[in-house]
Amino acid sequence: MQKILPSTYLKTSFFIAAFLLINYGLSAQDLKFKRTVSDTTSHMLSMDANYNRPSFQIGNTGVAIGGYFEANSIYAVEDGITDGLSFQSPRMSLLLSGSISKRIKFLSEIEFEEGGKEIAIEYAAIDIAFDPLVNLRAGIIVNPIGSFNQNHDGPKYEFVERPNEAVDLLPGTFSNVGFGFYGKTYKGNWIFGYEAYLSNGFDTSIIDNESDRTSLPESKENPNRFTENFSGQPLVTTKLAIGNKKLGEVGLSYMGGQYNKLEDDGFELDTKARRVDVVAFDFNTVINLTGTAIMGEAAYVWVDVPDTYTQQFGNRQWGWFMDIVQPIVKRKILEWEDATFNFAARLDYVDFNEGKFTQTGGEIGDHMFAITPAISFRPTAQTVLRLNYRYQCQTDILKNPSVQTATWFFGISSYF
Repeated sequence: MQKILPSTYLKTSFFIAAFLLINYGLSAQDLKFKRTVSDTTSHMLSMDANYNRPSFQIGNTGVAIGGYFEANSIYAVEDGITDGLSFQSPRMSLLLSGSISKRIKFLSEIEFEEGGKEIAIEYAAIDIAFDPLVNLRAGIIVNPIGSFNQNHDGPKYEFVERPNEAVDLLPGTFSNVGFGFYGKTYKGNWIFGYEAYLSNGFDTSIIDNESDRTSLPESKENPNRFTENFSGQPLVTTKLAIGNKKLGEVGLSYMGGQYNKLEDDGFELDTKARRVDVVAFDFNTVINLTGTAIMGEAAYVWVDVPDTYTQQFGNRQWGWFMDIVQPIVKRKILEWEDATFNFAARLDYVDFNEGKFTQTGGEIGDHMFAITPAISFRPTAQTVLRLNYRYQCQTDILKNPSVQTATWFFGISSYF
């Protein structure tokens, strides 16, 4: 995400107002808002998540505005110690899009984190459609590794926290400046989609950081990736997805490139080009007989770590998560026609350092496992109230007795 200093909040607001009022020359007639709901047709894939959001269409201008908001409470106990009850407002995302002309669209997402402590441009790109199978995308893009990275909106999930595999192993909502192509084609109940992008990428912070472990998410803290590519070599991100109206969707994605510099101002920094490569598999389906929704994602990471680093920095990592959501009651409640109560469960696992110690042959630790049962109430599909209980076991690199954490979450998330 491209971060914006909090002091620029007024400038951001001015930009939004200018986008709406000046660029489109709105009249009083144009300022009428029309609600548009997300598309629920069978020809949708995870790659369509950016456009598959409810929004307000502003008159006949082609401009649409929307977003979502999250507010939570948290009570955690770690090995019998607690800091008590806290309340959070982790994020509010503002979605702004415009149809520039036939076959040309602009879409952006601005995220306000932790009550406005940080403001970030998470997505801002122009799409030019040449053919359903060939579309150009350029700007600040979300790299499509796995499914959750693109399809991450809070109101879509029964869980307050995002999965560890998607945000601690992979750099969740990882966006970079770049360009590429995407497209879809259909045959009967089947749909095929692809994405392929070149963008700026990772830097040496993935092995030189305060976490003292190999960590891809550390690169998100480098704002310079939106103005220059650290390694000088493009990051390649590709994804193939196949969907079926009756069976669901599966996706296979790859992201990789050089993350280090060989020299700087004539000084040698490293003796070889070092790569980071990621492969991810994702799936989602609904069992029609029971209405049970199942989705998951798994990823494997390879990092070329210099031999001078200790084995605390792993060169192989992997992880997965799986969500199961079962509707229990669906009927009219008060004025809500399709209010739904759900029971859900999430399983999380991440191994941050796969392998064995070279000196002893013993297994390296540094992994975590968590299970999160949940109860949720959806007055509408766009709003969810959720109660979660998360139990997590975290093991250090030496496989000492695990740190056990139990956490209660209660929160609300809604599109607006």
